[in-house]
Amino acid sequence: MKIALLGTGLMGSPMAKNLAASGHEMHLWNRTFEVANNLQFEKSVHLQPADAVKDADVVISMLYDGPVTSKILIDEGVIDATPKGGLIINMASVEPWRDRKHAEAIIDQGKLFFEAPVSGGVKGAEDGTLTIFGAGNDRALYVARPLLEVLGRLNFLGDYGAGQSAKLANQLIVAITIGAVAEAFKLAESAGCDAATLRDSLRGGFADSRILELHGERMVKRDWEPGGRSKSQLKDLVNAMAVANESNLDLPLASCIEAGFRNFIEDFEGGELDHSAYYLWLEKRSAL
Repeated sequence: MKIALLGTGLMGSPMAKNLAASGHEMHLWNRTFEVANNLQFEKSVHLQPADAVKDADVVISMLYDGPVTSKILIDEGVIDATPKGGLIINMASVEPWRDRKHAEAIIDQGKLFFEAPVSGGVKGAEDGTLTIFGAGNDRALYVARPLLEVLGRLNFLGDYGAGQSAKLANQLIVAITIGAVAEAFKLAESAGCDAATLRDSLRGGFADSRILELHGERMVKRDWEPGGRSKSQLKDLVNAMAVANESNLDLPLASCIEAGFRNFIEDFEGGELDHSAYYLWLEKRSAL
């Protein structure tokens, strides 16, 4: 199958490699040409997104955010250039209303659309173990399933918008838990407890989690190389709070963690660091 993948950054690059390894013919586009070209798929890196998709059976969009995704799909002609009957899968995290809009535009042209934002970070993308929040109609699900199962575990949530809403719920849990682990480490350290020893002690108890395992380890090792950038975390928190406001929901923990990441990014230049660097933000605040 011919697959066009748009966006070969931290997540898109390993996803492209896994799809190629499963036997698919890959066509790539990235805003920075050199990033896609470094993947060394011969004669398959394109300068324009519409050129990458014009002969594709399936188009996968893995772009930074909602506005960028709409710009590439709609304004730069990707939807128009995708062959009739082709499938477009949006795996980026965007506002739920935006993917409903994408679905309308794509289906109106006689093409298929499937919504499939992911969780699992770079490690999940590399290992093919992403959690995928799928939404769309039955036909799109049927075509998308075998491809997405190469990349991870597909969960079907329902109609358009449901997958993006589930991803936002996921991001609230991730961000709040990162904050809880970081603050717990700082509390214990203030009383003379070693963070690495604390992390090991918590494993297997009620406080254990994937966040404690992976992001807690990053905090102990002070490894801020991004698996998930703090600016991406904030983007998802902003989208989650917008959905909450639309439904008149008061989410106190979500509001606090959004404010924390915003301060880290805007006042402490933390946007490009891994979101586990919330721990570093606590240090910087304490040093003021």
